[in-house]
Amino acid sequence: MAKTLRRHIIRMTAKAGSGHPGGSLSAVEILTALFFNHLRYDPRNPRWTDRDRFVLSKGHAAPLLYSALAEAGYFATEELLTLRQLDSRLQGHADMTATPGVELSTGSLGQGLSFGIGIAIAARLDRRDYRVYVLVGDGECEEGQVWEAAMAAAHFKVDNIVAIIDRNQQQIDGWTYEIMNSEPLDEKWRSFGWHVIEVNGHDPAQILAALEEAKTVKGKPTAIIAHTTKGKGVSFMENNLEFHGRAPTADEAEQALKELE
Repeated sequence: MAKTLRRHIIRMTAKAGSGHPGGSLSAVEILTALFFNHLRYDPRNPRWTDRDRFVLSKGHAAPLLYSALAEAGYFATEELLTLRQLDSRLQGHADMTATPGVELSTGSLGQGLSFGIGIAIAARLDRRDYRVYVLVGDGECEEGQVWEAAMAAAHFKVDNIVAIIDRNQQQIDGWTYEIMNSEPLDEKWRSFGWHVIEVNGHDPAQILAALEEAKTVKGKPTAIIAHTTKGKGVSFMENNLEFHGRAPTADEAEQALKELE
């Protein structure tokens, strides 16, 4: 499934001629673990009250989310090739008013975790047992609102939310340690009152074990720091800043698809 999602990402962005392949490819195993092994949802009823919620805070990774939603049955995989076209339901950044399965319109970084905490508190108030998962970029963790949200989640003992940090160490302007060094990232989350788990973000078994561990944590939120590689799976895209926000050309897409076979 991870290979399938990667092929979708390459085809979609190449066809559109724009998009964000690097940060989509880095989080493939995370969404594979969530959507095909963990989350509770019903694609025939996208607004089912008791569904688990997944929020893509790093909204530029929309090609990955769309690929997972299509493979999960929310819409036909053929629709993926309409990415970023006029009148398409698959906009450049995820839109909850247009695309089934999208929980929050994202693109302005830093906001997804706050929204996720709100949903998680709503579950507690409504006495529902659904859980909330928010995928946050490590560059996004430079946003102050992320830490305001982190502080609030610990203060209100929101233990039905999991923040998954895609720790690929790159953002649009360069390496995160050069732009705004966030190390030690694990200690920061712990100091804000979170239970922290670190995993290899390309090992589905480790990701699933961490998700199960998070279910056992009571009285505090959980942060999973997933160490990943930007552009994972395509040799010339891996750790290549150029592909943060540049789509592959037709020739590059052909080469990438061959590698992904």
